Amino acid sequence: MAAAQDWLIDLFTRLRRFASNSKGNVAIITALAAVPMFYLASAGIDYGSAADRQAELNGFADAAALAAVTPTMMAQNTSFGVTAAQNTFNSQASALSNITYNSNNLTVTVSTAGSVRTVTVSYTAAYNTVFPNILGRNTIALSGSSTATGGLAPNINFYLLLDDSPSMAIAATQSGINTMVANTTNQGGCAFACHETHPSSDGLGNPGGGDNYQLARNLNVTLRMDLLSEAAQNLMTTAQSTEQSNNAAYKMGIYTFDTGFNTIQAETANLTTAENAAGTVSLLTVYSNNWLTSSNNNSDTDTNYDNAMQQINATMPNPGSGTNNSGDTPQEVVFFVTDGVEDEMVGINRQQSVINTSLCSTIKNRGIRIAVLYTEYLPLPTNSWYNTYIAPIQNNIAPTLQSCASPGLYFEVDTGGDISAALAQLFQLAVQSSYLAK
Repeated sequence: MAAAQDWLIDLFTRLRRFASNSKGNVAIITALAAVPMFYLASAGIDYGSAADRQAELNGFADAAALAAVTPTMMAQNTSFGVTAAQNTFNSQASALSNITYNSNNLTVTVSTAGSVRTVTVSYTAAYNTVFPNILGRNTIALSGSSTATGGLAPNINFYLLLDDSPSMAIAATQSGINTMVANTTNQGGCAFACHETHPSSDGLGNPGGGDNYQLARNLNVTLRMDLLSEAAQNLMTTAQSTEQSNNAAYKMGIYTFDTGFNTIQAETANLTTAENAAGTVSLLTVYSNNWLTSSNNNSDTDTNYDNAMQQINATMPNPGSGTNNSGDTPQEVVFFVTDGVEDEMVGINRQQSVINTSLCSTIKNRGIRIAVLYTEYLPLPTNSWYNTYIAPIQNNIAPTLQSCASPGLYFEVDTGGDISAALAQLFQLAVQSSYLAK
């Protein structure tokens, strides 16, 4: 009996020591906590992976909805769009791991209002859990949807309104400007290659007595006007390929403005004809400094915005929706390319200022869009005329032109910039028709 009592006393003593040992407590707590930590980690892995799969499926739904409203699909029966959406989603969803999905889990609905098509792609799927016994379930339900709208690629009439006034005779790059300035020291350094029929009256001092335009040509200096003409030609190529891919019909008219309003090419569906006409766009030719002709001293007021905007407005008919429905007519879009400074006579006074945006509003209020390409008016701080008349309005040029443009149809090109790329980008913005509805 005594031995048994001693054994019990020894056992209780050992247990009391173990319980009072902090290392023992940590071991017990860790052991007890390991079980819920394992459950939490397992659940986190499964729910995190399920969220990743749903994000991927949502992306597939976006792509599927957009596939149904591409220009090619918009030209087809709605059933073609449904098939395109189904194929796009199914091919991607079926390749995902740990997912239970079949084509019966996908719904594609299409509604049409006029020329606008709305496509909604909805799906259900199941994520197969890695730790089903831990979560008490074999799958986690996934679902989502995406909606895209697209307009049938509209038929559009485009009107290029191009500034060909002497200010567009500036060299296209800074190195070209420097070359012109360095070779016109007799004129105090002139960056403009003005085109004159009687330059001798100005005493320019150029070799052979030629004007600054001829000087630029002799020096192989590219002018901003050269790039504008090239950009207009390139735009016709872009328009032809876009017209074909969009199954739409485009017409082009090309006009320039200076003291007057000039028709380079009346509206035509033959874009090759328009391209050839664009190659003839050139600078306004004046008689000499301050003189438009030998009998008209107009003080170089050679940029008349008021007349240009009024004339282009009168040229364009009221726009339609651009569908092929009976009685409908094309949409109308103006491409207005300028350096943003008007120089014209208003009454008996010379006015050098930014454009009066009410002229733009008159056009936009008719439902006609205006795309504006601003070819930056280069600051000339060494020029007294610039400092007196243009420097005070320099910071207002870009904001004013942007307010003239329709929403999303404004672009700037600084000196040395790619006018062709900018004009092409504006064109694509004007014709784009599909987007995701979020």
